[in-house]
Amino acid sequence: MSQAPATPKSARARRLLTAALRGPEAALRTGAPGPAEAAALRLRAARPARAPEPAEVVFLVPLVGRHHVGDWEAVSARLARTLASFAAQTDGRWQALVCGQDRPDIALDGRVTFLPFSDEIAGNDKWDKLARLCAALPEAAPQGYAMPFDADDLLHPGAVAEMRARRAAGGYLVETGYVRDVARGRIALAGPRRPGAPLRKPFWKLCGSCAAFAFAGAPEDTAFLAAATRHEHRMFPYLARLAGRPLSALSRPSVLYELNHGENFGARRGRVSFKTGFVERYRIDDPDRLAGIGEAFGLSPGGP
Repeated sequence: MSQAPATPKSARARRLLTAALRGPEAALRTGAPGPAEAAALRLRAARPARAPEPAEVVFLVPLVGRHHVGDWEAVSARLARTLASFAAQTDGRWQALVCGQDRPDIALDGRVTFLPFSDEIAGNDKWDKLARLCAALPEAAPQGYAMPFDADDLLHPGAVAEMRARRAAGGYLVETGYVRDVARGRIALAGPRRPGAPLRKPFWKLCGSCAAFAFAGAPEDTAFLAAATRHEHRMFPYLARLAGRPLSALSRPSVLYELNHGENFGARRGRVSFKTGFVERYRIDDPDRLAGIGEAFGLSPGGP
């Protein structure tokens, strides 16, 4: 099944207003909400948002199949680095669910579970793997935060600690983060525009590893997550608001998005070139800043 199309912005505004003024049931009857919008409204109607307790962070990692890539060893090595960024968290209350056709030949932390995927899908099967991961979530943890995470991105070591300490009722959004052009060895900061600062893009508009949704283990949670993650990541904040669970911004650049390394999902969909231009335009040149970013995210100086 392919990725779900985005809802036009004007329709989003109308549906949010209807839900706020007349309630989720009225919004369900108005127009023709898509599957993710309907799931969001049903979750909103089921119960108000509340902070998960206990709050465990579960990463949902779809892994590309060996048959789709040219260098499986490189893909496995990048997954190992992603999982290492989870293992480096200052708060160890996390799990990772990895779904793919081929189990990577790497050592897996005891908090990592591999879910085999055998469905025959024409084209990109990332969305179907995310659906499988969402279905497995209730067994993994009764409640907490579920964060879709690409198998080649890196997490800041303080991210899990911040999520668990703040206990946001709706979840979290990565507004600021780093974008790394691996081939050129350059890094840029993505984030919302600030007064007096250059116009950039929020990180969540560039990378899918950008949102951690609060969940409570109910069927409505699973249905919402499965439907929301079939959309592009730019729909995540809207769908969370529609569900009555707006996402709170994390306080620091919490994810490093790696692109142009040869095996990106986006490259297969023709969506990388403008991002390499973004990195070039907003690249960080200060060596001390770059050293600090490299230390935080475990980057090898001069390495891949």
